[in-house]
Amino acid sequence: MFALFILYVIIEVAALVAVGSAIGVLWTVLLLLAGSALGLILVRSQGKRVMEGLRAASRGERSPGVAVADGVLFAIGSVALFVPGLVTSVFGILLLMPVTRWALRPLVLLAAARWMPTVAATTSRMRPIVIDGEVATESAGAPSSARIIELDGRDFEKPTR
Repeated sequence: MFALFILYVIIEVAALVAVGSAIGVLWTVLLLLAGSALGLILVRSQGKRVMEGLRAASRGERSPGVAVADGVLFAIGSVALFVPGLVTSVFGILLLMPVTRWALRPLVLLAAARWMPTVAATTSRMRPIVIDGEVATESAGAPSSARIIELDGRDFEKPTR
């Protein structure tokens, strides 16, 4: 993780030095501010569009996979805008643009299809075994009220949901 952070810092500093030497320091600062402003405008407008897509998917009017993929790309783009730097700002703005999300959507769906069987297998092992029953209490020192509980092998099978 530390190596990724160092790589991020090196890439961002190299990009700022390259852009700053090409267009000047003042224009580089203005470019960073303009990128932040454009990013905020895109977050606001595309956030509404993504939320409407999720609502449409919940009503059955749109494919849920497409809506979730758009939401994932929107979330990654929004987070990238808050990370300081020129490269991450450009990356975030690209992910917030509808055309880029449309182009990357199949990759997100493919990655999710590959990842979901692993998630399903992992979470199925984490589910506890639940046996339906009731708690019978005994009063201290008094015999039970002749209630007999009968069990068979089916009582210990894994429940289906």
